[in-house]
Amino acid sequence: MFFLTNLLVVITVSLILNIVLPMFGIRLQNTTGLAIFCGIFGISGAMISLFISRWAAKRAYNIEILPEGDPLQRMVARLAREAGIPVPEVGVYHSPEPNAFATGPSKSSSLVAFSTGLLDQMRDAEVEAVAAHEVSHVANGDMVTMALLTGVANAFVMFFARIVAIGIDSFLSGDDDEGGLGFFGYIIVVMVLESVFMMLAYIPIAAFSRWREYRADEGAARLTSNRSMANALASLKNVRPYGRESAAMALQKISSPKRVSLWATHPSLDDRIARLNAM
Repeated sequence: MFFLTNLLVVITVSLILNIVLPMFGIRLQNTTGLAIFCGIFGISGAMISLFISRWAAKRAYNIEILPEGDPLQRMVARLAREAGIPVPEVGVYHSPEPNAFATGPSKSSSLVAFSTGLLDQMRDAEVEAVAAHEVSHVANGDMVTMALLTGVANAFVMFFARIVAIGIDSFLSGDDDEGGLGFFGYIIVVMVLESVFMMLAYIPIAAFSRWREYRADEGAARLTSNRSMANALASLKNVRPYGRESAAMALQKISSPKRVSLWATHPSLDDRIARLNAM
């Protein structure tokens, strides 16, 4: 959800840079000015994605927020207090696939959500371990760190895409400045380059995301037990994909396959269970 929102924000900002500003006679050909502008808008785009993440998740998944006193809410509240953070909102959304996630712009404004599939298929101790894992994400400030990394990546992607496009335009232009990419050709080249550079930029971001999953597993083991967290992950190994979900989307969830790609945000279940068993 965060990656998709961020990508849409970057595309919107790119359209502003490529179309709206030139309409007012503003052309950022100066390298310094372009770097500053891309830095501001790139990081701002990621921050916007972060600040609306909780709101967007609620509406995208039609999450039902549980009232205080609900058994699941009480459990998450207890784990949050043990982790030393404010109690997050706790919600449930209808999906047969076992999954859970944490999101929100800060520790004091966070959301932990569970699918009905997870609650139906896992034992209480395993649900508690998954809840502890998501609470650890909030306690570690993972959402903010991810947003900052994505913002820096956005800035570099937007900057280098335009630098390369300007270079291509200059190479294709004649001595009399005729030819080149043209206005719309420049826009198309920039958008293509941004897509390619964004895919490359997500490789180190995904690597960090996999590392933070290991760290959240360790946090869950401290709040509950390594055995409970390992059992929760082991129960996911027998779950088959629901519907016609693509392998790329499956890589972004807790039930990642045995082998993962460079863009997977979660490590394989086997690797995570092995680390927990070694604790």
